[in-house]
Amino acid sequence: MNRTTGESALIADAVKMPSLSVIIPAFNEAGYIPETLDHLAAAEQHFKAIADAAVQILVVDNESMDRTAELARSAGATVVHEAEHNIARVRNAGAAIALHDVLVFLDADTLVPPELLLRIGRAMTDPGCAGGAVDAVHRPKGLLMRAYLKFWRVLGLLGGMAQGACQFCRRSVFQELGDYDETQYMGEDVDFYWRLKWLARQRGLRTSFIREIQVRPSPRRFDRWPLWRTLIWTNPLLAFALRRRRAAWVDWYREPPR
Repeated sequence: MNRTTGESALIADAVKMPSLSVIIPAFNEAGYIPETLDHLAAAEQHFKAIADAAVQILVVDNESMDRTAELARSAGATVVHEAEHNIARVRNAGAAIALHDVLVFLDADTLVPPELLLRIGRAMTDPGCAGGAVDAVHRPKGLLMRAYLKFWRVLGLLGGMAQGACQFCRRSVFQELGDYDETQYMGEDVDFYWRLKWLARQRGLRTSFIREIQVRPSPRRFDRWPLWRTLIWTNPLLAFALRRRRAAWVDWYREPPR
């Protein structure tokens, strides 16, 4: 069978691929977690077809009041529990019991392409790579909302910012960073990525922002919210000012089912 140059390079690198632990924080995500895990299963199959490495799927159930945990188990994920409603703490709870040296953090309502894990694995074959993130594209129904979110995406790319829809790093780097900041109830993902880039520079390492593929978070909030509410709650200055106030983000942590 003839192979393309790219395929041959991937296969040649297969034995060097690291094993991955994918950590998914989930609170009342029964309407989304099955599709997320279906897409992730396709990415895992694609990864294992080429890489001689393991993939662990960990769903950290944040005391959901729906069938999130049950559905995750039925899809083959390992389910653990964290009672405290703090997204940083939930991410950290998964990292604490992860089996592998590369940690991948994925939001529970985010769909991934089949190449995702392979792209991350290839990035992390370089010992000089501390970690990174994958580009995320929001696709709400409204054209005005879509244009607004595209503007923030471009601004974020120019500013070197990466949200937590899909982030990854080495376990040793994660531990040195002190995990996600549990004093923050919003923006802990942006804070983590900035600290990751800072530490990488201090250690003579690099970060990898994967733009060749994109993950797709659910547009549920942006489809339901009026534009004025989105303008307020996606304002980075407001988010920064209120990031440590739990009461400011009650609606975010109590997202109703679809």
